Amino acid sequence: MRENTIQHRVRYDECDPMGFVHHSVYLQYFEMGRTELLRASGGRYRDMEDEGLLVVVARVDCRYKSPARYDDLIDIHTRIAEVTIGKIIHEYTISLESRTLVTATVTLAVINREGRIQRVPQSLLDRYGTVA
Repeated sequence: MRENTIQHRVRYDECDPMGFVHHSVYLQYFEMGRTELLRASGGRYRDMEDEGLLVVVARVDCRYKSPARYDDLIDIHTRIAEVTIGKIIHEYTISLESRTLVTATVTLAVINREGRIQRVPQSLLDRYGTVA
């Protein structure tokens, strides 16, 4: 599975004093999206962590187009854009009633517990397919 969509109801504590979802919260939404994409593909980040491998964010490019507000039911669409032996790139679209609110591209790297860069595990390459 290379893409997945989940829904999320915006919580009060995710909003700033103006009533909009705070810009930093979108990074949490992206994490939710990629975690659920992996789960829907039959994997779990916990299994990688048990093997001593950690997935870290190396780069984020986020474009805010329109705000989400408290109690909105948003769609978080996550898509694998590229997988190589050294990185995984996800693309995200967060929307409300088919209106795009936010788009983003996030590049991930894999490290070991000592913080050294590792190859993307074969299990992820098999799951997502190498696209480069």
